[in-house]
Amino acid sequence: MVRKLALLVLILGLVSIAIGGVFVSQGVATKNLLVTALQPEKITLGIPSDKLAEGEIIDTAKEAQIAADTIREHRHTIAPTYGDLLAGSKHFDPTDPTQLTYTTALTLEDYLYLAVLGFGVTQVVIGSGVFMIIAGIAFGGTGLALLQGSKSPETATK
Repeated sequence: MVRKLALLVLILGLVSIAIGGVFVSQGVATKNLLVTALQPEKITLGIPSDKLAEGEIIDTAKEAQIAADTIREHRHTIAPTYGDLLAGSKHFDPTDPTQLTYTTALTLEDYLYLAVLGFGVTQVVIGSGVFMIIAGIAFGGTGLALLQGSKSPETATK
């Protein structure tokens, strides 16, 4: 009975390690995809001048958050809300430069906040994967200990 339990725990450990590896690799791949998607946009809002000279662009959650918050502040100087922007009119007027600027800022702000969310999700996925790998190693060690214990002469007589 102990031998079967030991094998079950070992298998659980191996499965946990494999799934954890998939989580880590998917998290890293998705993070790389986000960075690759942000690079062609060459967004530099909020990047310090010395880093701009080195060619730094927004490619992290923190940088995207700073830029999105800055755009939000600037957008709110145009109008505090979208309803205030329309000022009683019921429809968006794409020929109005103020409304067009506001919605363009809103779109870029949303794009950057979505990047922040994406980076956060990748961190959670990578962290979950690492935890699964650690748990798998612990299960594997426990399974091996149980297996070794089931082979000892003391347990063989019980």
